[in-house]
Amino acid sequence: MLEQMFTFIGKYLIILKIKTMSVVKEFKEFAMKGNVVDLAVGVVIGGAFGGIVGSLVGDIIMPVIGVLTGGVDFSGLAVKVGEANIAYGKFIQAVFSFIIIAFALFMIIKAMNSAKKEEAAAPAPPAEPSAQEKLLMEIRDALKK
Repeated sequence: MLEQMFTFIGKYLIILKIKTMSVVKEFKEFAMKGNVVDLAVGVVIGGAFGGIVGSLVGDIIMPVIGVLTGGVDFSGLAVKVGEANIAYGKFIQAVFSFIIIAFALFMIIKAMNSAKKEEAAAPAPPAEPSAQEKLLMEIRDALKK
């Protein structure tokens, strides 16, 4: 009886190992697909781009706008309502960041679309006739004579 139990447990462990290996293999295939890798690269680059745009807005654009509006420091604008502090200056900076990122993405997509249109506009050269078609054309031309 003990031997039968160990046999059953051994078979169960083998089945579990096989299923685990197939799941790992399936996950590896999924993770290595081009779309997943492209998405991961896009997320990393997007994060870096967000930092650059945040610095551009917070350190360059908003101080210039502050000078043009009479020395207003947007990052410090806030309203106190009761005990809550509503920092609407940070919201204004976030709106500017969003507008810059949206415009940059619009320009990238516009460039990609125009590149696709150029590819689509250039028609592929016609395919050369096959040997059979050439023979049939020769026969047709001979019959015309």
